[in-house]
Amino acid sequence: MATAIIGIAGSADVAAQTSTMQTRARPALPIPVPMVGVTTDSISNVSAIVASLNSINAVPTTRIVFDENIPAADYRDATVKIRNVSYVMGEILDSFYVKTYSVQDYLNRTSEYLSELGDVVDIWEVGNEINGEWLGNNQDVVAKMTGAYDLVKAQGKTAELTLYYNQDCWSRPQNEMFTWANQNVPPRMKQGLDYVLISYYEDDCNGLQPDWPQVFKKLSVMFPNSKIGFGEVGTRKKGKKAEYINRYYSTRINVPNYVGGYFWWYFKQDMVPNTKTLLQTLNSAIVKP
Repeated sequence: MATAIIGIAGSADVAAQTSTMQTRARPALPIPVPMVGVTTDSISNVSAIVASLNSINAVPTTRIVFDENIPAADYRDATVKIRNVSYVMGEILDSFYVKTYSVQDYLNRTSEYLSELGDVVDIWEVGNEINGEWLGNNQDVVAKMTGAYDLVKAQGKTAELTLYYNQDCWSRPQNEMFTWANQNVPPRMKQGLDYVLISYYEDDCNGLQPDWPQVFKKLSVMFPNSKIGFGEVGTRKKGKKAEYINRYYSTRINVPNYVGGYFWWYFKQDMVPNTKTLLQTLNSAIVKP
């Protein structure tokens, strides 16, 4: 999902906030199942983000979208604060911007972020919506994905890949999710990825509600050692947001290694500050262990 360009929290922004509240102990690994994921595409007003994360009934995993052309050091303060109340998944680069980076630039970016944030990011998203038709030259896309994966695993870190579910809503058949993954994800990743998650937007796919147990069953066969689930969901339709949150976060799928996730893309917009109604919708929808 293309990132909304929202300013990085600077010193003035931080100074304007009240001190970061923390009512739960810093979450200890491993990440519990079911995983309750949310996505923030901005770290502005980080104190309010932290307060909302603290208001989620289960300890969440926060997917931070690292914006293009932003140094990793600019995310240090906010990521530390978010990690104090949440697990963290770091999205190395949003799919919309992958084509703007050369292979070497993508790998350099991965190395930079690993070096700066390796102690506060629990899961590294080595490719976002990786089979999307907008990511650029396929050979380069594969090189970026595999290179980032190798860098993450060489440091003993946890690697995650996000696929884009596009049943009957692709333009090129070679980009259909399972076709692309089968042809382009190498055996070492099919065996070694820690997480494989699916990005899905009903708005982009004619409102289709797939047979998710069958989808995840097939995914679990292709990635037998990976935890699987949803890595990105959401809608721009204001009147549909509560419906979608309820539908996805309450989903139970009886497939080996299914962990949930969901990672609502619009967490910052819809659930910050913590007085927003949709945060309570999320709490009501969360599947309890």
